[in-house]
Amino acid sequence: MSAPQTPPVALRRPRESTHHGHTRVDEYAWLRDDNWREAMRDPSRLDPVIREHLNAENAYAEAVMAPTQALRTTLFEELRGRIREDDASVPLRDGDWYYYARYRQGGEHPILCRRHGESGTEVVMLDGDAEAEGHAYFRIGGVEHSPDHRYLAYALDTVGAEVYEIRVRDLITGEDLADRLVDTNGAFEWAADSRTLLYTCLDGEHRPRWVYRHRLGAGEGDPLVYEEPDPGFFVGVDKTESGRFLLIDSHDHTTSEIRYLPADAPDSTPVVFAVREPGVEYDISDHGEHWLIRTNAGAAEDFCICRAPLADHSPARWQALVEHHSGRLVQGMLVFRDWLVRQELVDALPRLVVRHMETGEEHTIAFEEACYSLGMAAGYEYATNTLRFAYSSFTTPDEVYDYDMAHRERVLRKRTEVPSGHEPSRYVSARLMATAPDGELVPVSLFHRRDLTPDADTPVLLYGYGAYGMSDLPAFSPNRLSLVDRGFVYAIAHVRGGMERGYRWYREGKLAGKPNTFSDYIAAAEALIDAGYTGAGRIAAHGGSAGGMLVGAALNQRPELFHAAVADVPFVDVLNTMLDETLPLTPPEWPEWGNPIEDPEAYRTILGYSPYDNVAAKAYPNLLVTAGVSDPRVTYWEPAKWVARLRACKTDDRLLVLHTNMSAGHGGPGGRFQYLEEVAYRYAFLLHVYALT
Repeated sequence: MSAPQTPPVALRRPRESTHHGHTRVDEYAWLRDDNWREAMRDPSRLDPVIREHLNAENAYAEAVMAPTQALRTTLFEELRGRIREDDASVPLRDGDWYYYARYRQGGEHPILCRRHGESGTEVVMLDGDAEAEGHAYFRIGGVEHSPDHRYLAYALDTVGAEVYEIRVRDLITGEDLADRLVDTNGAFEWAADSRTLLYTCLDGEHRPRWVYRHRLGAGEGDPLVYEEPDPGFFVGVDKTESGRFLLIDSHDHTTSEIRYLPADAPDSTPVVFAVREPGVEYDISDHGEHWLIRTNAGAAEDFCICRAPLADHSPARWQALVEHHSGRLVQGMLVFRDWLVRQELVDALPRLVVRHMETGEEHTIAFEEACYSLGMAAGYEYATNTLRFAYSSFTTPDEVYDYDMAHRERVLRKRTEVPSGHEPSRYVSARLMATAPDGELVPVSLFHRRDLTPDADTPVLLYGYGAYGMSDLPAFSPNRLSLVDRGFVYAIAHVRGGMERGYRWYREGKLAGKPNTFSDYIAAAEALIDAGYTGAGRIAAHGGSAGGMLVGAALNQRPELFHAAVADVPFVDVLNTMLDETLPLTPPEWPEWGNPIEDPEAYRTILGYSPYDNVAAKAYPNLLVTAGVSDPRVTYWEPAKWVARLRACKTDDRLLVLHTNMSAGHGGPGGRFQYLEEVAYRYAFLLHVYALT
């Protein structure tokens, strides 16, 4: 499908770089603004020449997409029609108060509320729509009420660069205090006195590096609690479920180190729980006179849960409470006064296991569907028998349950409503296994209309991510129905790099094993073809961020499998980014991808798959690429450079569209309907190139 006008041609300004005896030429390095830090926080400061090029790409995108305007409107109304606009969360109890979020009809942002007593009068604590007025971008980050229910601390990002200002509201007067905590990443925790906050601040490279302590009304000059010396580690703050301890977590993708301090003594010196050891991860909570530790230390690659005395938590004192079993990933734990709940994952199927702390008796909460998604919801109350969890599948809308752990009974508290209608029986879901080149079996989850008989002409959207150990499970998304109802099969490739099949699945999809992620994805595409769900050249690839890298690598290696692709804020200039230690995520990312500055093998491995470095003179499928000027994770110039090189090299006349959000970052726009407009844009592109309506 040819474009209706000539696309922009980026200037070529060759720049050479040599590493480990290998020289590369980058014609589009100039798209990286030397002033990127300032431009990320204030897009108006972007270099005018770069801005002109991005605006030209946006103008071209709008011209290309102009024939889809009516379709976009139809899609947006469809997507909006599946949302209950005045939706509300199930209230969470904290003592006599019940806290929840809701939306108003037509509102973009949540309204945070509470009631005194289950049937008390609603009190609006924070009106997101009102706070967003006058801002081109707006997002609420962390929100937490103080233990005495007097104050609400909340974090706001009004740029999209994930730089938050923390404010505090007096819930009695309804007025904000004068306290303003700036340059934070939005993470904070209340101490037990309800007057002290621990919060995390960003350094000049946009890395959360410092933890400070703020006393309400104290003004500026907060004391430093902890400074992370390693530029490859991020810091965060947390609190144990009992409320007894505040936690300071230092971590990269594979190593962690936690400090703790009593929540009722926030000015005390934090104590290191266990000194960081490369490749060892752990998280902790307290229970009675013991610590509980979820860890992969020793040979427990898929994690176990240990116990140690509060007074002596040296690793030598850690004793297994939940033994390690290879292939059974212990994803997380939730601690109550009388119960320990853990979430496990086996072959891309999650489960919840409840353990009585006194007797050690365990039981598993059962679910009937073959493919589903599951998650524990941490509440405010520690001394309770009630566990809240959320469940959904490709075909079952989100359900929220309260589960009585003592009586083993569940109560449905909410089933997400689809106002325009949804009948799960109209759809069928399935799981197939693809065989990777090394013989590994790769799970693929999929669903489609029950009355659809797939064949070689059926369009398939194949989603993939495969990084950081993140697992993509088949959860419900009402948005996907706009494709599936029009005849698409929707599939997820559970490729290596995630943890769907345990920690090994992650280990084999990073560093030197990263190429497995791409070959797994290609194997999933071939399996869908072999199983009769589609044909070669009828698949649409989709991924975002690191999943965008997956899309780019797959298109370079096997473009003939795909008719189209959507790469959202794609991490595609991998080698250049990993060679630039001044960028926000580069040092923390080396454990994931390797350090090509110091390691020639890592350099060669990344060079072999980096999508930008492997663009070649060949035919590529129709491609939609998105970016955000304020994005601190995948900087805007990565997708811009990739598109520029693709335009210069590709031999076909298929569509290549770059859409850059000039006022948002990695997560796209902040409002829920603004987000749906982007989904409609993405789906309209796909339906357009498949000639579907």
